[in-house]
Amino acid sequence: MQIRGSSHRLSSMGNNRSRIPALLISMFATFASIYVAGRLWQDAENRVYLIKELDRITGQGQSAISVDDTLKIIACREQHKKLDAIETELAGARQEGFVSKPLIKTNGTYSMRRPLVVIGILTKFGRQKNRDAIRKAWMGSGASLKKIEEGKGIIVQFVIGRSENRGDNQDKDIDRENRLTNDFIILDNHVETNDAFPKKAKLFFAHAADKWDAEFYAKVNDDVYVNIDALGATLATHLDKPRVYMGCMKSGEVFSELNHKWYEPEWWKFGDKKSYFRHASGEMYVISQALAKFISINRSILRTYAHDDVSAGSWFIGLDVKHVDEAKFCCSSWSTGAICAGV
Repeated sequence: MQIRGSSHRLSSMGNNRSRIPALLISMFATFASIYVAGRLWQDAENRVYLIKELDRITGQGQSAISVDDTLKIIACREQHKKLDAIETELAGARQEGFVSKPLIKTNGTYSMRRPLVVIGILTKFGRQKNRDAIRKAWMGSGASLKKIEEGKGIIVQFVIGRSENRGDNQDKDIDRENRLTNDFIILDNHVETNDAFPKKAKLFFAHAADKWDAEFYAKVNDDVYVNIDALGATLATHLDKPRVYMGCMKSGEVFSELNHKWYEPEWWKFGDKKSYFRHASGEMYVISQALAKFISINRSILRTYAHDDVSAGSWFIGLDVKHVDEAKFCCSSWSTGAICAGV
């Protein structure tokens, strides 16, 4: 009797165990069915489109939509949705000025050509003789300046701010000169002072990036002569580099003596307090569009130091930037094939 009872209990236990997997399988199948049904009925828009497509195809004498056609239709609808979303984002980006403008208006017509470089010659009040010398030597004026822009894709402008005494004779002189030459970028929100040169360089790059959709942007001093053809030829070899910072690279000494010409008030911030980080000489340097856009977007938080070349170099620390040390940009060397020469 004990043996038969034990056999009956073992049989019952075996039956219970066999029921458990069956119950789990049944639950899994139920959940799977619910999930599949939910997925099938999730997109009402796709269902409507499929029904319309079915009617269209059956009306043409075909019996039904194949599985492949169904999948293609669904994929196509999803791609349309993504494309619409991207186009909306693109329109918003254009409004914010973060997307290049593909068309450039010239004399009432449109051209697909993008300017190669915008050159900003940073100048000051009382320096008209320097500006006139530059116009005669390499920049040109009037029709010749326009010819350089249209023929070579090189835009050249003097860059200046406003007087501390807004509207005084200094401002009036610049406005008068600009009416005659039409070759100034006047930074209305910048006050011309002896220690504001780095800020002016930053504002130039920001302004130029906002106004012109160029490949490169160059800063030049108003006592430097530029070989336009040599500059264009050199820049053309770097069009494949999206983030390029080009110039006569150096790591000069940091001067902490108050009376020194190149005194740096924040000398204590520069590492060993003996030399700066690598940066391009301030007589002339060039940056690509991506870096100019970076300056434009971050202009309010980018730090400036005592010198504009050091300031510019500091903005690109930590970024994925290609530093190009080009001897042709060493304006004081007067070497053969040089792009610039200081006077």
